Amino acid sequence: MSTENDSLGALTKHTLPELPYGYDALEPFLDKETMELHHSKHHQGYVNGLNGAEAALAKARANGDFGLIQHLSRQLAFHFGGHYLHSMFWATMAPNGSGGGGEPTGALADKINEDFGGFEAFQNQFSAAAGAVEGSGWGLLHYRPVDNRLIICQAENQHKVAQWGATPILGVDVWEHAYYLKYQNRRPEYIKAWWNVVNWSAVADRLKSAQG
Repeated sequence: MSTENDSLGALTKHTLPELPYGYDALEPFLDKETMELHHSKHHQGYVNGLNGAEAALAKARANGDFGLIQHLSRQLAFHFGGHYLHSMFWATMAPNGSGGGGEPTGALADKINEDFGGFEAFQNQFSAAAGAVEGSGWGLLHYRPVDNRLIICQAENQHKVAQWGATPILGVDVWEHAYYLKYQNRRPEYIKAWWNVVNWSAVADRLKSAQG
């Protein structure tokens, strides 16, 4: 929802999206306690931070005071990245056996085969990239329209190492808050479990939308 003030410019009131399933729906792969904290606390924090950064930038414009522009610009990028990627994260998972897990089919499967040489090769590269993110961040599958390719990327935190001109269609959160209660420091084990709840139908829809 957008609001407008002549002195501040248009502002959007960002909100936390509801999950399309219960907090316990992804058990035993992703535990209920982590899902609840991750969604209601961490993602909500990014929403709050994004709204705060945009409001502060609007105030800076109105006052002509840009002394904190570097800080506010970084806050905007960080919190919007968190909001955007988490919104995708929730939407591209589903309970195992009820939309989650297995392998992609149709046009998405064909594209993965074309660009990676097969699903297993894709999965191995994606898992390795996600597991090797330094510190906190994401493993991401992007669609790059300039050459009609799927590419696997890493993102440090949730806004660094951006892939310009490419659209993320799948991502796994490898911040410790996404898995530490159940998996402690065993990130590869968490990533292996996460494959069991990937909603390939939702990923296929995102690819179709990105392709235009």
